[in-house]
Amino acid sequence: MASSMRDVMNPNLAAERDPHFPHAPDDWSRATAEAAASAEGLEMTDDHWQTVAALQEYMSKHEEPNARELHDALDEKFHASGGLKHLYKLFPGGPVAQGCRVAGLEAPAGASDASFGSVQ
Repeated sequence: MASSMRDVMNPNLAAERDPHFPHAPDDWSRATAEAAASAEGLEMTDDHWQTVAALQEYMSKHEEPNARELHDALDEKFHASGGLKHLYKLFPGGPVAQGCRVAGLEAPAGASDASFGSVQ
């Protein structure tokens, strides 16, 4: 049974979707993420993949995401691992801006602003 309108409209995509990334954009795959990460100078680990999945889930639930709210949501979700400090070690270019590029998402407005916390 289809779980979303996207699955109804594109039944073949539902069969191909990576079950670990149910909220991924239609044109996204682990291979595209690996390529994006490599271009960013990142080597993907389990922690990176968990962050990618969290970004994709958050963005799928928010029509017009706010960079600050996403930043705070990531801090809360990964609090047990060290929160933003941990995420900035994974994504030195900023967990929102750089993380969204790897996740195949458009970063919210302002996420790439150096004053917001992006260090690249």
